[in-house]
Amino acid sequence: MESLLNISLFAIVQIFMLVGLVGLIIPVFPGLIVIWLAAMGYGIAAGFGWWGGVIFALQTIFMIVGSVGDNFLIGATARQGGVSWRTIIGALLAGILGTIFFPPIGGLIGAPVVAILLEYERTRDWQKARQAVFGLATGFGLAYVIRLILGILMIVAWWVWVGVG
Repeated sequence: MESLLNISLFAIVQIFMLVGLVGLIIPVFPGLIVIWLAAMGYGIAAGFGWWGGVIFALQTIFMIVGSVGDNFLIGATARQGGVSWRTIIGALLAGILGTIFFPPIGGLIGAPVVAILLEYERTRDWQKARQAVFGLATGFGLAYVIRLILGILMIVAWWVWVGVG
């Protein structure tokens, strides 16, 4: 009976982690947080132990870096391309609101549209406005890859936790 419970717990946690990983595709879906919460739930249900505590601390660092750092990376990449802070903030808000009100692609459409319009208004140059969108897209793509890698590392760390625990 106990092994059946362990298998069920493993399956439930794994499903939530995979949902979190797939959810990273959606810009405002907190996929890393979902993976982290699944690991925390596993720790509460099965016990953290020494290795579990160490691995969970590592997962917490990955989650924080991935959840907060991506916005800085997107902004920094866009700023290097000459994009104004107003445009970066406007595109971020458009991405969030677009995803909330027109899921799942509203943010993917809203952010670049707002970015190009705000940069055109600022520079009166369509070429510079297109460069702004390219800078934001480059930062977003790089941040996505980093979040995906961190999500995979979090899941692999959990597998190690399960294996040694």
